[in-house]
Amino acid sequence: VQQQAQAISMQKQSVDLQLKETKKAVEELNKVEENADVYKTAGTLLIKVKKEDMTKELEAKIETLELREKTVQRQEERIMKRLQEMQSSIQEAMKGTGIQ
Repeated sequence: VQQQAQAISMQKQSVDLQLKETKKAVEELNKVEENADVYKTAGTLLIKVKKEDMTKELEAKIETLELREKTVQRQEERIMKRLQEMQSSIQEAMKGTGIQ
């Protein structure tokens, strides 16, 4: 269970980082002129795209990441609850045997 908690914590950090980076990209994209050249990466290539298309793509990515963030948050809450329950049951078992 503790390994699951660590894995979920790492997932949460990854999603948070991606979300921050994507929001920052949208913020920067909004600063450029409408007719400015905008490029996105595709593997090792840079491909020219319309600013409007790139903005829509990034906003869709933000929505997906926010949903993922909520899912990971719920998973983390469930795992933490299980850890607390296990810890409580161990403490109760130790009290019953006189070990503290």
